[in-house]
Amino acid sequence: MELRHLRYFAAVAETCHFGQAAAQLHIAQPALSQAIRQLESELDVTLFTRTTRQVSLTPAGEFLRTEAARVLAAVDDSVRGVRRIGAGRHGLVRLGLTGTASFSHLPGIARVVKRELPEVALEIHADLLTPAQCERLQSGALDLGVLRPPATGEGLTLRTLEVEPLALAIPVDHRLAVEPVVALADLRTEPFVAYSARDSAVNEAVLRSCREAGFVPRREHEAPSTAVLLALVAAGLGVAVVPASVRALPLEGVIFRDLLDAGSVELSLAYRTDDDNPVVDAVIEVLEAADLFTAPRLEVPRS
Repeated sequence: MELRHLRYFAAVAETCHFGQAAAQLHIAQPALSQAIRQLESELDVTLFTRTTRQVSLTPAGEFLRTEAARVLAAVDDSVRGVRRIGAGRHGLVRLGLTGTASFSHLPGIARVVKRELPEVALEIHADLLTPAQCERLQSGALDLGVLRPPATGEGLTLRTLEVEPLALAIPVDHRLAVEPVVALADLRTEPFVAYSARDSAVNEAVLRSCREAGFVPRREHEAPSTAVLLALVAAGLGVAVVPASVRALPLEGVIFRDLLDAGSVELSLAYRTDDDNPVVDAVIEVLEAADLFTAPRLEVPRS
């Protein structure tokens, strides 16, 4: 059964008039009559009772009218869905985030996507460090990643979301708690709590800043996540130098202070350079239109 024959039948069933149905379909009446006869022959059933005065549906025709309406509606819905997907307006995007990006940047990203692409769903993968995100991006397990450069591996494009300063997290009863701003050099004798990840971009930034201030930080405790890191600080086990966005995670027993000459860390959106998924392209376009990026794209070339 051809789909066009089903549409022809639905038009005649609606009007019970071959001339009116032919006009609606923009075809000649003889061609429409022939198509209906072909459909009846294929189904081996009479669909219409025809007289010189009227056309009416047979019981088989009544049944087919209901089924044809259902089938044609499903086909039309499918066509619209396929076109939305092809235009990047419908689908699923898997988004990875590192550390506090879930608090500092996910709300803004999700808000833009919901407003501009209401039929695009975000599948969130939080608390992923940069190396893990890069691996998942390259394997196709993630579509987008909010991470801290440098990216590991190859074939990724990075767009800068923010360059944020480093801040100091200390226990509320720390000697420096009375200071609104602290010099990094004042921390040379302090025990540090750092991230346990070997390739932590924050650890590298803190080490670089401390060396520029004339000392190497004394790392006495390590934490697998920002939440654990702050808990160790609250317990008085050390101080921590963290991205300023960590302030979005208030924890009783911890206060934050601005740091002089402490450098900064970058947060970027990463995606596969050769990704041809129109939904991913659409999400990147709406984020760009919302001015969420602060610098041109940077590609990590393939070797």
